[in-house]
Amino acid sequence: MDFSLTEEQQAFRDIVRRWVDAEAPKDWMRALEADEENYPYALWDKIAEQGFFGIGIPEEYDGLGGDVMMQMIFAREFARTAGGLLWVWGLTSFGGAKTISAVGTEEQKNRWLRPMAQGKLRVSLSMTEPDGGTDVLGAMKTHAEKVDGGWKLNGAKMWTTGAKAADRLLVLARTDKNVEKKHHGLTMFFVDAKSPGITASLLPKLGMRAMGSCEVHYEDVFVPDEDVLGEPGQAWYAMLPTLNNERIMVGAQCLGAIDGVLEDALEYMKQRKAFGGIIGRFQILQHYVADIATWQKTTELLLYNVAWMQANAMPCGTEANMLKMVATENAVKAADLGIQILGGMGYSAETDMQRYWRDHRILRMTPISNEMVRNTIAESLGLPRSF
Repeated sequence: MDFSLTEEQQAFRDIVRRWVDAEAPKDWMRALEADEENYPYALWDKIAEQGFFGIGIPEEYDGLGGDVMMQMIFAREFARTAGGLLWVWGLTSFGGAKTISAVGTEEQKNRWLRPMAQGKLRVSLSMTEPDGGTDVLGAMKTHAEKVDGGWKLNGAKMWTTGAKAADRLLVLARTDKNVEKKHHGLTMFFVDAKSPGITASLLPKLGMRAMGSCEVHYEDVFVPDEDVLGEPGQAWYAMLPTLNNERIMVGAQCLGAIDGVLEDALEYMKQRKAFGGIIGRFQILQHYVADIATWQKTTELLLYNVAWMQANAMPCGTEANMLKMVATENAVKAADLGIQILGGMGYSAETDMQRYWRDHRILRMTPISNEMVRNTIAESLGLPRSF
């Protein structure tokens, strides 16, 4: 079975790679990431100018078209330098656009997909509850009540990345408390981020600092009926088709990070001298880069396989979970060895190894923890549910 890229996909990859090297070099990404107080609007503008927000959005809504393979190619190439700043693109393209494409009405698609494709609408995902973490459903306290012409939303969310810069917030809330199962009675709202009653405060964190993750409070926020995505009470079923795409996105980001780690490690090993020659001649460091290269190839094969399955409408939930688990753990291991190869310079904020580690350590816990991933894989093999 051949998962190599087609000529068209290779051409697109080369275009993205040239753009990344010219417009999003590592030193600029490093400087942007260090500024925790300011959202990287300049990077957003560069992505919009090139039209990359249109990847995956149908041409009839001003997008570039393309399937998950095309999105995966872009994510990998961009993450090689951007690391966690990939989500400047990903939150809108994978979060907002995928959800609206899957469950939005024709009017909603025309109203929102067009400005998304043009880079004129920023989306932030507001899902995680303060007491929830992975247990989104069990901890769901954010709720909405039906009122004339819409809904009144109350509650709080954590880790709403990019909230301060967002135009729209994708909010999951409970709209029916009398349900048999926790995933029933949930509704998805596409909330105007400037609505009265919304307050967002920054959460200092280890990595992806410039993305500005926030705690967001909703107090009697009015959401009109036309801003409900999908059927009220059926949000969980509407979200399911997008979950595999999210895990593929994470896999592509992690593979891009491994690409960057290996690139930087090899360059340093060929230039740095110690004990009378370049350090690239040391056997132990050669073993380190051999491990990184092997993790790179393992992640690549799994990513291409899962993306191909998704693009061909094949069931791949378990495989997507495997990809998420393997890719995130490989990226963190690779970045840690990269720091070891560079020694003191690997720990320095003047290089990118520490940034690759910081940006990707979080992905072992989100959007679902790797422990929970292992639980679901075991359950798919016929073992009893463990949670």
